[in-house]
Amino acid sequence: MKKSRISSKSQTNWARLDALKDADIDLSDTPEITPEMFARAVVRRGLKPVSNKAQITLRLDNDVLTWFKKQGSGYQTRINSLLRAYMEAHRTRAS
Repeated sequence: MKKSRISSKSQTNWARLDALKDADIDLSDTPEITPEMFARAVVRRGLKPVSNKAQITLRLDNDVLTWFKKQGSGYQTRINSLLRAYMEAHRTRAS
């Protein structure tokens, strides 16, 4: 079994964060939320992620999968984006 590269021990100084007052937090790089931004906000009860994807098994040629994996993390999302673009191109062509 491979040794995990991720430590399960938190390196966050929780005591320092608990002692931090609201006035001590630097918000200078955080934009102020305008009423217009707030009006366009999407509210999700319980903040559960919206899942509209299905898990499947898909057989790909090894060289294709290797190429996508070499592009870095998120390769499955890129494959999905390409499939979506193909679908939309053919959907508009058919109609």
